[in-house]
Amino acid sequence: MEGELKLATVEDAVQYQLFLVPCEPGDPDQHRDVLQQYIERILVQFAPILVSYIWQNQPFNLKYKPAKGDIPAHIGGVTEFGDNIEDEWFIVYLIQQITKKFPELVARVDDNDGEFLLIEAADFLPKWLKPENSTNRVLFHHGELCIIPQPKTPGEEPWLPATNPTILQALMLLSAHPEDFLATKSIRAAVYKRINGYPEKVQASLHQAHCYLPAGIVVVLKHRPALVAAAVQAFYLRDPIDLQACRPFKTFLPNTRVMTSVTFTKCLYAQLMQQKFVPDRRSGYTLPSPVHHQYKAHELGMKLAHGFEILCSKCNTVSPDAKRQVLNTPFGAGFLNSLKKNNFFKGELEGSAKYLDQLHMAENYFQQSVIKPESSVAMSPGEEILTLLQMSSFNLDELEKEAASLPPEDDDGWLEISPDDLDQILSEASGRNESIPPSNEEDQKYDLGEVTESMKAFISKVSTHEGAETPWSPAEACVTFDVDSFTNALDRILGADSEELDSDDLDEEEQFEFLDSDEDLDSEAHGQEEKALPNKMMGSLRSYMDEMDCELTHTNVGKSFITPRKVASSAKEPLSQDADCALDDSDAGDADLTPVDVDLNLVTNLLESYSAQAGLAGPASNILQSMGVHLPENSDHRCISSRTTD
Repeated sequence: MEGELKLATVEDAVQYQLFLVPCEPGDPDQHRDVLQQYIERILVQFAPILVSYIWQNQPFNLKYKPAKGDIPAHIGGVTEFGDNIEDEWFIVYLIQQITKKFPELVARVDDNDGEFLLIEAADFLPKWLKPENSTNRVLFHHGELCIIPQPKTPGEEPWLPATNPTILQALMLLSAHPEDFLATKSIRAAVYKRINGYPEKVQASLHQAHCYLPAGIVVVLKHRPALVAAAVQAFYLRDPIDLQACRPFKTFLPNTRVMTSVTFTKCLYAQLMQQKFVPDRRSGYTLPSPVHHQYKAHELGMKLAHGFEILCSKCNTVSPDAKRQVLNTPFGAGFLNSLKKNNFFKGELEGSAKYLDQLHMAENYFQQSVIKPESSVAMSPGEEILTLLQMSSFNLDELEKEAASLPPEDDDGWLEISPDDLDQILSEASGRNESIPPSNEEDQKYDLGEVTESMKAFISKVSTHEGAETPWSPAEACVTFDVDSFTNALDRILGADSEELDSDDLDEEEQFEFLDSDEDLDSEAHGQEEKALPNKMMGSLRSYMDEMDCELTHTNVGKSFITPRKVASSAKEPLSQDADCALDDSDAGDADLTPVDVDLNLVTNLLESYSAQAGLAGPASNILQSMGVHLPENSDHRCISSRTTD
């Protein structure tokens, strides 16, 4: 409950918990030591992909959490992922792999939205599973997603919890029957689709760009590449007080700038590129002409330098001995030995430049992921930057030589996507894998009958305050038959007396005797009158509707419907503005009522609504796309517009 309250006040944060099963009561100190050993083993096991990972706000961290209330002692952590949702799904991948590598651990993951794994698989969840009864039911065990169900029969009630289970209950059930709680294949596929491709996907999320930066920042990024995230966030979330520290610059002077290559995540690069910013003249940072071939590098460097300067302005000067050598501690030495056993240094000679770079990255990883944030070792990004500047030295001439042989920067064409690509991305995100017809294919044929049938199927589906069910294909539909619901429906149709008639057990002789009596003849006549009464009411209702149709025929409402007569008239002569007016006048004066083509009117109104959207999102396209129907562009409107222009 404490974790849920904490996450309720933190936006864009993911919480993860790892429990040891079987969870048997014992010595708390001994249990703590066991969990601490698991923390070290986990961090060492996944160090190769965690050391170089650039986190948006906070890194993946594991800490010992003592028992509190009905939550046993466990390993836990919270990470704020900010605007980069990929950080959250990378953590889901890590948690899945941890439970796979260490089968004795059971994990659960949630965020400020609750059980977001169920949100991802919302289209495939059973009817009983709702947000209010899903707490502590969704877990990872043996690398697989598990869901603890509700009892379906009275025999399951003693061992399956009807209400939200506690953590201890969930752990006991999984340890006793691990194979019985595996989530369905469709649910697992929906969740695993988001984490497929890791860890290779990490490299694909990076972007290399050239930046014109002060030499001090170049040295800092060589030791701590992940500090680029803190600098981008400082610039991205700047305020007027922050900008006061940047006029003039005190830490990163512009006269020491050199060209270098910086590694961003695509999210960080997009945040920096999309910010429009003009530097203060007193800062000393000037930009070349926008047509200059290195304008983008100068602009990126200027923005990044402002972010680093803002970070340093928020902390005091740090003495050179403030930085502790964390790898010299006993736990750090064991951590270093474990890295060597797992070939983290990739065969580099001890003391070489590449070995030292890997060692510095491992040091930072150990500090952020193992050492507690409240300890004296943990430092803010600004303090770390100032400490690195005091501990490091640089040669400006050597940095300029390195700038002459920089690797080419990555293409940032991914920042721009076409409308068709966007539609395809949205289609894949909604779980529909069918390809969307290209809008430029003029010979593409569209079945308008499919539109009417899909709309009819949509209207016939169940809709409640929770939403409407979109129609599924017959192959995906599950055929069920509820006898009680069918009987109740018949009772509502036939009336309350049908049950009494069914309960009579009379033979043919009793029925004849019953009908021969005078009372029964009266009742039979009364019954015939009752049968005639609905027919009479129906006839009067139809006459009333006919009269109303006659009145509406001469109004704009009646003229708005398309009838077969209008279609035939339009086929005989080309449509024009004068012809449309003449057709409306002739229909208005015609007293003969022509039946309305419902399907044709439905398609016409949908196409008019779709055309009125002018290519933007709207109700017509949203409804049709939910049914798997994708309409082409309004080529008629394009032709009319071109003729008007000519």
